Amino acid sequence: MDVVTGAFGYTGKYITRRLLDMGAEVKTLTGHPDRPDPFGGAVKAEPFNFDKPAELAKQLSGVSTLYNTYWVRFDRGRVTFDWAVENIKTLIHAAREAGVKRLVHVSISNPSSDSPLPYFRGKGLVEEAIMASGLSYAILRPTVVFGLEDVLLNNIGWLVRKFPFFVVPGKGDYQMQPIFVEDLAELAVEAGRSREDRILDAAGPELYTFDELVRLIACAVGGRVGIVHAPPSLALLLSRVVGRAIGDVVLTKEEVEGLMAGLLVSSSPPLGKTSFRAWMNENGHLIGRSYTSELRRHYPR
Repeated sequence: MDVVTGAFGYTGKYITRRLLDMGAEVKTLTGHPDRPDPFGGAVKAEPFNFDKPAELAKQLSGVSTLYNTYWVRFDRGRVTFDWAVENIKTLIHAAREAGVKRLVHVSISNPSSDSPLPYFRGKGLVEEAIMASGLSYAILRPTVVFGLEDVLLNNIGWLVRKFPFFVVPGKGDYQMQPIFVEDLAELAVEAGRSREDRILDAAGPELYTFDELVRLIACAVGGRVGIVHAPPSLALLLSRVVGRAIGDVVLTKEEVEGLMAGLLVSSSPPLGKTSFRAWMNENGHLIGRSYTSELRRHYPR
């Protein structure tokens, strides 16, 4: 049996689908066990038991490979980056106690435990805990993951459909290196079948400046948009205004700083195969037709 955390979510769904296609038995641990099941009951769903480590270890008993996609995008109430780090440490300890043979963890590009950005610092702390755990592990470091369920790129598409201009923080010359979610899932499953400890950057084959990315998305969805460069503080203020209007967190300060610092690109040879431009040209008519709310997805009332 394999376990995928968040199999009903985004990246976890694609990893799970690939495992099922290979004939694996899959169970998921999730914070949303009542979320619609895309697998027709083929995947047993159990809640996270971070507050019950012994029960969590029982849930992982007999598991061959644990695929972890669990994380949080921003602090909200008691749900913080520090809280997520401690939860994953609990998961790692439970996996060791249960005798899990392999851990595949989805991290982020350019993490660092001394980063000034909480998102990247938390990811770095988790990686250190994994490497010190004694478990056989693979760590994947994706840049920006794109696909039909993606939040960031879908919502850029929604914004350029709705508004005649798009506000870009700073000069817009900082780069991104998007990887297709199917390519990431393939890398994860391949890593799960190995026993060698590995850390892999998971980046796509193309580099884009942020301005180029916005224009490409606008062209693919059939819209026209004027790019307005603004100081990051003003861009964040405008994103908060939009966020209040639609009841969501559109953009965070840490996301802007990480993007402008060039943390969403890799210096390693790209492992992703799918062209973002070609994929957008084929699927642009599906992007941005509705807004994808982070809060409704992860914090339903």
